[in-house]
Amino acid sequence: MKTLYHFSKILGGFAMQNVYFNHDGNVDDLVSLLLLLQMPNVNLLGVGVIDADGYVDPASSASRKIVDRFGHPDRKPAAIAKSNSRAAHQFPKEWRLSAFSFDDFPILNEHGQPETPLAQLPAHLDMVEKINQSDQKVKLVMTGPLTDLARALQADPTIVNNIDALYWMGGAMNSQGNVAEPGQDGTMEWNAYWDAEAVKTVWDSPINITMVGLDSTDQVPLTRELRSRWARQRKHPALDLIGQGYSLVHSFEANSTYYLWDVLTTLVSNYPDLVDSINVKSDVISTGAAQGRTFITDQGRDITFVTNVHAEQFFDKIDELAKLADH
Repeated sequence: MKTLYHFSKILGGFAMQNVYFNHDGNVDDLVSLLLLLQMPNVNLLGVGVIDADGYVDPASSASRKIVDRFGHPDRKPAAIAKSNSRAAHQFPKEWRLSAFSFDDFPILNEHGQPETPLAQLPAHLDMVEKINQSDQKVKLVMTGPLTDLARALQADPTIVNNIDALYWMGGAMNSQGNVAEPGQDGTMEWNAYWDAEAVKTVWDSPINITMVGLDSTDQVPLTRELRSRWARQRKHPALDLIGQGYSLVHSFEANSTYYLWDVLTTLVSNYPDLVDSINVKSDVISTGAAQGRTFITDQGRDITFVTNVHAEQFFDKIDELAKLADH
């Protein structure tokens, strides 16, 4: 039956894709994991969690519980890999605390301790192993810093031969970043600033890159209307969890808004028609007051750059995928 199932998916235009997901543990990352697990054509080979926008221990624990509760037996990761990578510049601790609360949600804890284990290897080596073992080229979805990929490339440069593409939430091409730290010029995005040298390492590799930066993620803000939309659908367990998750995040700073940065990247990786993209040549500044800045330059390398979001279709796709978890 399993063979027939996969054959029927291929005939229906849903050929299975092997995906490795690496995230940094905030609400948006955990919702991304939940949605990846529902995509009918995605075989999630592995999940790595890095200690960046969320604390790695509760984020790893919450990831294990999400896989237990919402994963499909024939296409879910066997383990969650915890990263031992460390920041060049760590996120503010106030942003990172949501991982603890998310890990404590009753819907993730009603069945006791998580059954999905932690991987024996750290996340960058788990990534190397899963890529090398894959019988087809692997799609990488990364919603945090690129450090684990940079370390994976250093550990085994040949993995590039079995990587189909990288979809990364990071960077900004308009020099309007979201980092306001002493000694920095404010042109960079936080995932890039966390470890700018890692971004440069990946940019200097031959991997096909789709960049989902602040330029497009700023088009999908978390609004009161969106919170209400999920609240009205809380009879669906996954939408209930999504609504609970985003109830943890509020932007109290002046002119500050929370956006669905990581969920946009995750959905773009499988549903590119949700956005408009262009091909550009770009590079990365890895040192100095602008370290982490991504910019367009004729001397740069080719990437696919997301420019515009079809927002209503995007929000509809979130609902559609979340409702698949009912079954």
